[in-house]
Amino acid sequence: MATKTCDTLFINARLATMTPGGEPYGVANADALTLTGDRISGIGQAEEFSGNATNIIDLEGRWITPGLIDCHTHLVHAGNRAQEFEMGLNGASYEEIAAAGGGILSTVKATRDASESELAAESQPRLQAMIKAGVTTVEIKSGYGLDLETEMKMLEVAKQLGEINLVRVQKTFLGAHALPEEFAGNSDGYMAKVIHEMLPTIHALGLIDAIDAFCEKIAFSEEQVRQLFKAADRLGLPIKLHAEQLSNQNGAELAAHFRALSADHLEYIDEKGVKEMAKSGTVAVILPGAFYYLRETRKPPIELFREYRVPMALATDCNPGSSPTTNPQLMMNMAAILFRMTPEEALAGFTRNGAAALGLSSEIGTLEVGKRADLAIWDIDHPSELTQAIGSNPLYSRYYGGQS
Repeated sequence: MATKTCDTLFINARLATMTPGGEPYGVANADALTLTGDRISGIGQAEEFSGNATNIIDLEGRWITPGLIDCHTHLVHAGNRAQEFEMGLNGASYEEIAAAGGGILSTVKATRDASESELAAESQPRLQAMIKAGVTTVEIKSGYGLDLETEMKMLEVAKQLGEINLVRVQKTFLGAHALPEEFAGNSDGYMAKVIHEMLPTIHALGLIDAIDAFCEKIAFSEEQVRQLFKAADRLGLPIKLHAEQLSNQNGAELAAHFRALSADHLEYIDEKGVKEMAKSGTVAVILPGAFYYLRETRKPPIELFREYRVPMALATDCNPGSSPTTNPQLMMNMAAILFRMTPEEALAGFTRNGAAALGLSSEIGTLEVGKRADLAIWDIDHPSELTQAIGSNPLYSRYYGGQS
């Protein structure tokens, strides 16, 4: 059967399309995939496309999956928190470290002190490590500035990183991450600054794709976050939320009320919160790196998410204090071992559900004709190997918008 000429034809391939509702992993009855421009233009048998490709690549039985999507990171920051890691091992809790001036505020100081070029130089190796692991889309949050100047600096760096690397960067404003020292005891005053000064200024500059907040006892209350979400809603900005990580503050219900793209962490969510997420289509972003690193014992309710059909995404939560990792496969393994997610659920978490958590399902996350040609090609015998191996990297090649 004749087809239009394509730029690239992969033959002798195995395809885990990650489309739902059919074969496990969306395995296609096909051995070929074509790219035209920055799009997937064909999926089928090699003989259908033979002779129509500018570039033919024999994959010799290797697997193609969608490019990995890391939908929750704090990748742009300065400094590290190894000392706090030691404090934690000696028995200090997350809250105690924060109360002692550590935690988020120690990274805030380092990030405020760094120049834009220094911040970019520190962050680039982390992004490159993700790219080498098969990531083609990464969300990067601000939130280590907690003042207008530094929040803008972080988002500018995130934008620059997307421009100089073959990767899509989604930028999220997380001004409501923690209370800066200059607003100690005045969380209402700081939230007013976020809502009335920081958010409109940064939005007017076109620096953000979504907003986020930390709804928790050590951060911001449900009512404070509600006011922020109302402001974001007026600006037409998508919403995400750090919710129910350390306690149940009804953040997930609040996120669902505003039809948030995602609620993230969720160790302490209850059944009512899960039901509300199911109604709103809000994705549950599971972050096993932070759970592991903080030695938590309360697990997110995976069975409830399955029961109510809440999509589960996975992410590295790359950050200096509670998940200092750039390795998606390690997170997939942790999700399986610690939370009993299946390998298929884990890979879906870094593909189609990761796309949903960023509002990008129409563009990326599955291998389908017409979608963007963001691909990861793996030297494996079966997709389950991506979850089974502890932190390995069998990436053979990677395509972003049809470019390798």
